Amino acid sequence: MVNLVKGQKVDLTKGNPGLSRINAGLGWDINMFDGGAQFDLDAEVFLLGDNGKVTSDGDFVFYSNPTHSSGAVEHTGDNRDGAGDGDDETIKIDLAKVPANISRITFTATIYDAAARNQNFGQVNNAFIRIYNPDTNEELLRYDLTEDYSIETALIIGELYRHNGEWKFNAVGAGYQGGLEALCRGFGVNV
Repeated sequence: MVNLVKGQKVDLTKGNPGLSRINAGLGWDINMFDGGAQFDLDAEVFLLGDNGKVTSDGDFVFYSNPTHSSGAVEHTGDNRDGAGDGDDETIKIDLAKVPANISRITFTATIYDAAARNQNFGQVNNAFIRIYNPDTNEELLRYDLTEDYSIETALIIGELYRHNGEWKFNAVGAGYQGGLEALCRGFGVNV
């Protein structure tokens, strides 16, 4: 298992021949000392072409569009409180079904209603993404986000991307203001 740091890129399929099905588990804890309002973090997935944009709005997978039309990406459901240990939300990916025109699968997280609740990722602790083999539960890589995102309401956590016929993972760890709407606009989703 590889523990990644921000900006690190690692081979995923090259060292794991035959690996096609993977799960991405995302998790976080809420700092209970920051206000009383409920936090609802959401994981989203954007399937992107070479230009870094979706090919259609259907390439945006989230709780209201949980399965990509290709069957390659499935969001298993919304966790509304992040309580407890382990993964809070899980994305299932079948690399063999990813359409040829998709070169990147980007994992993001946003805070639902962040502006109205005056919330940001500085109030979130222990955020992580881990990629594991669902058939064996072997954890292949993990990226713990350690930066202090004191004003950001959206994060690009990491991405799978094609490289010479193989899939690699990039630990992005980039924070943004403007929440989900800003991410959607950046990736070409109509909002």
